[in-house]
Amino acid sequence: MAKKSVVSEAKEIQAAIEMIDLGARLQLLESETSLSRERLIKLYKELKGVSPPKGMLPFSADWFLTWQPNIHSSVFADIYRYLLTHADCRGIAAIIKSYKLYLEHCQMSEMEPALSLTRAWTLVRFFEGRILQTASCTQCGGHFVVYTHDLYSRYVCGLCHTPSRAGKTNKSRAAALASITATTASMAPAAS
Repeated sequence: MAKKSVVSEAKEIQAAIEMIDLGARLQLLESETSLSRERLIKLYKELKGVSPPKGMLPFSADWFLTWQPNIHSSVFADIYRYLLTHADCRGIAAIIKSYKLYLEHCQMSEMEPALSLTRAWTLVRFFEGRILQTASCTQCGGHFVVYTHDLYSRYVCGLCHTPSRAGKTNKSRAAALASITATTASMAPAAS
């Protein structure tokens, strides 16, 4: 039986604490740390004061393509790809940093975050599995999440061609368009 380093265990506990504070589900914690399920449950209860939520993780890529989640997922995806290209971070550390920047972006743009850390982690897994990718909008130039095998040579995003049921007012649509365009344009070289 191999001895486990106290320092590496402390780093894993710190990472788990950070993920729990950001709203990670137990399955994400189990996947990204080598801590036992019992230890993670105990840690979760200590931090949140309640047991971790039960149930399955999000498993469908369709959620990321609906109007509002697509906008939020696209912002996160551009931040994540920018950090992978220009910062020295990978794996769960890159996801956590990207998610924190996404939350800051939402706060500055006065938008309610639609993406949870667990969904952000799932999105990255869909990118790695080549189920989803980003495509450039032919009208605004922003990069948006799309299915990998869809046709997107003349892709128009949900902000440039807003569905009738989405966006309550033209003002909210304009604010969302300005926000996403500014974010994706500043990170355009990093996105593919």
